[in-house]
Amino acid sequence: MELGLFPLGIVLLPTERVPLHIFEPRYRELIGECIDEERDFGLVYADDQGVRELGTRARVDEVIERFDDGRMNVLVEGGERFRVERMTRGRSFMTAEVAPVDDEEGGDPAAEMVTRAMESFRALAAAVEAEAGEIDEEAAQLSFRLAAQVELAPESKQELLELRSEQRRLEMVVELLDGVRQVLVATRELGERAKKNGSRL
Repeated sequence: MELGLFPLGIVLLPTERVPLHIFEPRYRELIGECIDEERDFGLVYADDQGVRELGTRARVDEVIERFDDGRMNVLVEGGERFRVERMTRGRSFMTAEVAPVDDEEGGDPAAEMVTRAMESFRALAAAVEAEAGEIDEEAAQLSFRLAAQVELAPESKQELLELRSEQRRLEMVVELLDGVRQVLVATRELGERAKKNGSRL
């Protein structure tokens, strides 16, 4: 199946919703067609090392704002993962033949891992004094749902996207969430110490 590609410096995880500002004419054309024809496009991570082969199908969930010059703000939601099989030509934007990416057989997570991941998520939510939100522990690909709630480095999200075992993804999500929480706690403690030191002067 041929898919229009949108290379960006972000990674879109399945189930994740992100706002995009569309301003380049070729991507206004791509997104415009996807809206009019209710089609997906492929969001692929791009950085100094190039464009990744594994990306996420994205659909426009909402057109937030349209500007007179053709620019638009949209909200997109991540769907299934895909791998680029062959680049194609003929359009102003990148296109490619793609194939779906499924998890390997036997990669179902242990119940203990699911519990551990939810605990890490709730602990981080408590640390930032935010509502944990309603997330179904039995949802398929829970790892993506949890990771989509947190601001993570695109390199980490791409690595997560490419893992084909939910068990391994949950293990990585636990490491990432615990790491974010530890940095947050340490930063807060440093701030408290700075306040105390300042009061002695």
